[in-house]
Amino acid sequence: MKERIEQIRNEVLAFLVDEKAGVEKFRLEFISKKGKISELFEGIKSVTAGDRKELGKVLNELKQLAESKFKELQESIESKSNHDLTDFDLTLPTIPNKTGSHHPLNLTRYRIIEIFERLGFNVEDGPEIEDDWHNFTALNFPENHPAREMQDTFFIEKNPDILLRTHTSNVQIRLMKDRKPPFRAIMPGRVYRNEAISARAHCFFHQVEGLYVDKNVGFSDLKQTLYHFAKEMFGKDTKIRLRPSYFPFTEPSAEIDISCLICHGKGCNVCKYSGWVEIAGSGIVHPNVLRHCGIDPEEYTGFAFGMGIERITMLRHSINDLRLFSENDIRFLKQFKSVY
Repeated sequence: MKERIEQIRNEVLAFLVDEKAGVEKFRLEFISKKGKISELFEGIKSVTAGDRKELGKVLNELKQLAESKFKELQESIESKSNHDLTDFDLTLPTIPNKTGSHHPLNLTRYRIIEIFERLGFNVEDGPEIEDDWHNFTALNFPENHPAREMQDTFFIEKNPDILLRTHTSNVQIRLMKDRKPPFRAIMPGRVYRNEAISARAHCFFHQVEGLYVDKNVGFSDLKQTLYHFAKEMFGKDTKIRLRPSYFPFTEPSAEIDISCLICHGKGCNVCKYSGWVEIAGSGIVHPNVLRHCGIDPEEYTGFAFGMGIERITMLRHSINDLRLFSENDIRFLKQFKSVY
């Protein structure tokens, strides 16, 4: 027993550590309830009564030695940790945090809303999963009419009457059904069309549509509203033109073009080398649309327009590939400041 005590005493004295885990190892090996010293105290029970008093004294001294050594090791490691901190130059500037930014489409959306809110337009919202009546029929798309083929639609397989909306015009219908004129509102949101993905097209994109219904609303009101928008969004030197067009839900109808801000009229792949870029479709609300919503077209008239937020953003920032908006490339996104 004495030889075993002396052996453990030498182990305690020789034990060295250079990290916190070593201190814990010392505690477990020597002074824990299952450590070597505790085993010696258990073994003393088998020693004769005459030797037990002497061995007990030696064991208590060994225990005190181990506890003292454990405390020294703890203080040594803590001192070393504090010393390591002095190796750093605390006067150096901190590493700057990388702040995020708004998505460019959101920045454009905020700017569009700001412009039209100053003109008295409210912001309205509606469902992205819609029925055929709100998406087509109420907007003067007769059943089996070729006009429905203008928009390749994602239909819900189990119920062909339910679909992913192809435009935010469904919100216009819900607004006109639920409220009485006069009203003016814009409807930003995501829409879906079954199109091949390319630099100019995607299967989902974002639109903002506008609607103004009141007594004596004419085409000149539409023209002045869009003219003001183009100047506010793209700058006072922006040129604008209206081209006759066809939409089932407006009559007369026009497409709105602005001078291309990417090539400045020289021609590029965005403007199809014409110098002009279409930004919106528009027109006077068709009388049939008003009737479907319970509004008398003899008393009220209105205008409507719709534009792609991606197209507006591409023009604002000279971006020539639509796919960049949905690829989540941080190198692309971090270029845009969180202002609109």
